[in-house]
Amino acid sequence: MSGGEPIDGEVSAELPSEMTTRLSLKESAIAGLGGAALDALMASCRYRTEGEEHFRPFWDAGQPVIFTLWHGRLLPCTYHHRHQGVVTLVSLHRDGEYITRAVRRWGYTAVRGSSSRGGLDALRELIRHVKHGRSLAITPDGPRGPREKMKPGPVIIAQRTGAPIIPVVSGASRASYFGGWDRFLIPHPFARLQIAYGEPVFVPRRADEAQIQTIMDDVEVRLGGLMRRVAEKW
Repeated sequence: MSGGEPIDGEVSAELPSEMTTRLSLKESAIAGLGGAALDALMASCRYRTEGEEHFRPFWDAGQPVIFTLWHGRLLPCTYHHRHQGVVTLVSLHRDGEYITRAVRRWGYTAVRGSSSRGGLDALRELIRHVKHGRSLAITPDGPRGPREKMKPGPVIIAQRTGAPIIPVVSGASRASYFGGWDRFLIPHPFARLQIAYGEPVFVPRRADEAQIQTIMDDVEVRLGGLMRRVAEKW
């Protein structure tokens, strides 16, 4: 490792999956207590899934998939797939450290980076993970929006690796929504959670820029349909 230990607010010069943002003692304590409370909250909820047949054949055959979901709906999906060896992308922004600590505790490999900072190195590492058989979970509207609008990351990874994109969303019978741009869903205790998966989307290896955009638009539409699905009356 080069560059020595990171100072407050800086990120160590390591692989994107090894990066950690230094938090103060108070912030670290808050992260620890918040993580324990989050575990208890998510364990109290009941889960229902639909559309698992869209990714299970790949999963059971040991073939990676690229779960693609909106940033505001990541919490139920992330908890549901905990300790399954999934790799996820988390921004290098300071608040991303709280998410990083939570998902690493749930068994994820957290690759740090975004379209605005560290994106190329993160993209390369994500592609390497998929080529080695690891599934991904990516929020293509993160880390700063616009909300529920696709960015090209998942499509590029799918093009380079041949892995299918699996759209996925979550909803809750009772929840609060936080955040300025993403309306981040946090379920209430003992809520009923629904996770819906869409059909796989494949990206041709030789897809040009116009085809990439068409596929991005298609995935966005599919995610919108799934959002309406989980919003239906339970």
